[in-house]
Amino acid sequence: MLAGDHLKSASDLGIPLTAVGLLYQQGYYLQQLRADGTTRVIEPRWDPRRMPLEDTGVDIRVPIGDRKVEVRLWTMRVGRVKAVLMDTDRKANRPKDRRLTEGLYKGEPELRMRQQVLLGVGGVMALKALGIKASVFHLNEGHAAFASVARLAQLRRKGESLEDALQRIRASTVFTTHTPVPAGHDRYDAEMVADALQPCWREAGLARRAFLDMGSERPADPKAPFCMTVLALRTAEHVNGVAALHGRVSREMWQQVYGVADAALVPIGHVTNGVHARTWLAPEAESFWKRSIGLDLDTIERGKDPWAAAEKADAGEFWAMRAQLRARLVQFIRERLVRQARRRGEAPEVVLRATQAFDPNALTIGFARRFATYKRAPLIFREPERLRRILTDSNRPVQIVFAGKAHPRDRDGQAYAAEVHHWTREQGFEARVALIEEYDMHVGRMLVSGCDVWLNNPLRPHEASGTSGMKPPMHGGVNLSILDGWWPESFDGRNGWAIGDGSEGTDREKQDALDAESLYALLENEVVPSFYQHDRAGLPQDWIARALHSVATVPGRFNTHRMVAEYLEKSYLPANA
Repeated sequence: MLAGDHLKSASDLGIPLTAVGLLYQQGYYLQQLRADGTTRVIEPRWDPRRMPLEDTGVDIRVPIGDRKVEVRLWTMRVGRVKAVLMDTDRKANRPKDRRLTEGLYKGEPELRMRQQVLLGVGGVMALKALGIKASVFHLNEGHAAFASVARLAQLRRKGESLEDALQRIRASTVFTTHTPVPAGHDRYDAEMVADALQPCWREAGLARRAFLDMGSERPADPKAPFCMTVLALRTAEHVNGVAALHGRVSREMWQQVYGVADAALVPIGHVTNGVHARTWLAPEAESFWKRSIGLDLDTIERGKDPWAAAEKADAGEFWAMRAQLRARLVQFIRERLVRQARRRGEAPEVVLRATQAFDPNALTIGFARRFATYKRAPLIFREPERLRRILTDSNRPVQIVFAGKAHPRDRDGQAYAAEVHHWTREQGFEARVALIEEYDMHVGRMLVSGCDVWLNNPLRPHEASGTSGMKPPMHGGVNLSILDGWWPESFDGRNGWAIGDGSEGTDREKQDALDAESLYALLENEVVPSFYQHDRAGLPQDWIARALHSVATVPGRFNTHRMVAEYLEKSYLPANA
């Protein structure tokens, strides 16, 4: 999602950017939940001829280990920006090599490492084969770090010294790290990497040990694994995290690589993520904002925030817009729940209950994101009876809709989905708590536009940035979030709510208890009362003021136009000098 939004903003801003990636035969996976809540992983096979792709007719042969893999190059237009996608599903390739573009995050470490050779080495070759002369290379996560080795080999073929070639690559390379957890950074057996990259490092004039040291956290230790992030750090002069807090965490995490005594001296900055407003803004909301504040997303004017005047919007008209979007979401939830119940062969009464689920006038909370364990999807169920009282208050009803996928091999994440599924069937929760299958862009658009509150409760500081919470404010939704990722940069005390006090405890059980208590207290004492405290005109004025302040302070800053412009000024232009 973030990469796509990045390309759209680059197109809108007229930045000459070319993207490079893999053309997956299966993509990620389609998610279905069985009656017991366990995940059924469905892996469809996509036909590139039925997608908005252009077959360039160009093949390249990428060296991976002791053989060369045939790769067909496809392109996709994203506005004025081009994406180059590599496909190894060719008859000339062995089955093992055809699997390189089978799907995202598939297979054992060796397959994943070889995919990254294809991305980095093959990507550099693809640009050359298509006549695209790149002046700056942006490694958007460590997966692409082998591109620096491929570029080194290219420059050495032209006769540049190793020292000069390395300096040129460093000066023209931008690296963005997206992962604040050490275990989230790819590490591979060093000898396996050396074998796979042998054609490149040899052509670059590197000794085997010198190459491996480029990716080692402990160069003096021959048994140390090869870390993709370390290779990227050592070959990029312009490095950033994806939020201010994540920048701090990254400086602390990689201090040893830079060999400095103070983490503040580590040259890792931050460019906070954003979202592409045109992609995520519901038509009903855009029409309202055009009428109310003259919102114009098509005219890009530096220093002008098109959302700044949101607090001047008419409260009554705004509340009517919110009711319209919430009602649309409720209808969508009912239709999806009916479809899910019928597919599982549920009893007729379950299907009937699905047709009446949720209340278009009730406070609606949304939680939609990857079901990674650190995001703690089931946290709100920690005290079931307390939550049941909140949901079933006849005068102030509350409802919660969940959506999300876990990695197909993440059993703990899938167990979280099963736990949420379990609560949807418990007395007092049924018809008030829903879990929507197959979290995709359509589900995302429906939830971020229709929910009144966007819940985010990761274990700080494990959320590098997060972007889902940047989308509801465009529709008048309000964030209720842990002070993690992007939220500490946005929260001002009046544009949403902060769960907890920003503490980073080492005891997971204790931290869960503290954060859950804060969440319940906010719901009971602030969130729910504010939503239902209406004036004589039937308007919750305090709630509307907070929601409009959220509109005025979030979308104008946390968008990919600002993000890409910041990359341009902080990284792309300096790297192009």
